[in-house]
Amino acid sequence: MSDADALIVAAVTAVRGTDVRDAERKLDRLVVGTGAADGTAAVDAALLDRLVGALARLWPRGWQPVDVARIVTRRLGPRPGRLVVDALAAQRRGQTGDVPQWWDEQLDALAARIWWDDDAGWLARWAARQSEDRITALRDAVEVLALLDGLPPVAVLRPPPGGGGPAVPRRGPAGRSGSPMLDRVRALLAKAESTTFPAEAEALTGKAQELIARHSLDRALVEASAERPDQPGGVRLGTEAPYAGAKALLVQEVAAANRCESVWSDDLGFATVLGFPADLEAVELLYTSLLVQATAAMLRGRGERTRKDRRTKAYDESFLHAFALRIGERLRAATEAADRQAAEDAGPQRLLPVLAARSDAVRERMETLFPRATSSRLTIRDAEGWHSGTSAADRARLDAGASTRPLPGRR
Repeated sequence: MSDADALIVAAVTAVRGTDVRDAERKLDRLVVGTGAADGTAAVDAALLDRLVGALARLWPRGWQPVDVARIVTRRLGPRPGRLVVDALAAQRRGQTGDVPQWWDEQLDALAARIWWDDDAGWLARWAARQSEDRITALRDAVEVLALLDGLPPVAVLRPPPGGGGPAVPRRGPAGRSGSPMLDRVRALLAKAESTTFPAEAEALTGKAQELIARHSLDRALVEASAERPDQPGGVRLGTEAPYAGAKALLVQEVAAANRCESVWSDDLGFATVLGFPADLEAVELLYTSLLVQATAAMLRGRGERTRKDRRTKAYDESFLHAFALRIGERLRAATEAADRQAAEDAGPQRLLPVLAARSDAVRERMETLFPRATSSRLTIRDAEGWHSGTSAADRARLDAGASTRPLPGRR
């Protein structure tokens, strides 16, 4: 182990410990460097190398680039989040062999790219770009490294680079999919997000769900006779504060309406959705759009409150819970209508066994990846928020007081 590596190991160990003064002393040693003429540059290069190594160890443990960027930003803040994006770019630079398209799409979405010329000068230049001093940059790098080293394993949803198995590319929500139907769904959801008329937004979202349900059924029938049919996979959707529980509930409702299963990992800030590829893309599209719509409706609802002395947090949470539950009912109704029509067209004896087999496959995948999943409860504490959220989702008032809803998750 080089002198620079030894300094870094000591600093990371101290940061993960409980002795604050010892951690500060070890960080001070890093500022000084190894004592050689190029001692600080050696520390900077070694830090980047260790960050790259820590990332590489996470990929077989289920983590993906977007997951790492999310958890670092969630726990350490935006600036360390930007630092780990640079480390992701450096790690990608050293990857050899086939890298799946979805992996590079995630890195592109994070804007992870090499912008520096020399690893030995990376941290100093990064600090300058952030308008910070070297001490702050070193602290950020060491804290990121300590966090990465301590992350637990998560479910392996897709084989990472070099992990073997088929690598199925998946387009992100913002891009064109190559499917005219999905591009039409995106256009409908974009209109739903931009309109200021709730009834119009509901109609547009309902139409989008109807198209999605038809597409899913068509795909299921085609895959049933394919030589190499699709298999259940998974995606992770962020459920950051505020109102993480309400966002997780929205994920669950959208997932259930599209033949998927959802498990919420509150401590890690995401929900894992399991299902077949076309259904997963539908969930991702709808969740992203409905979260925008729900937030806009919630902000409008604040101005319509009859009791201005009520706590905003309780109102907002109840609003979002009610919105999610009522939206889920409407989405499931659209899916059931599409199922009935498809059964008439294709014949129930052909369609129903296919859907049952796919449902069993998704459930089996969930039980394999999350054998210890439990149910938690989300409590509705503000009746006015509940009524407003229900109205925003369905334009029909429902009587509701305190209510609970089980939500699959891990503790």
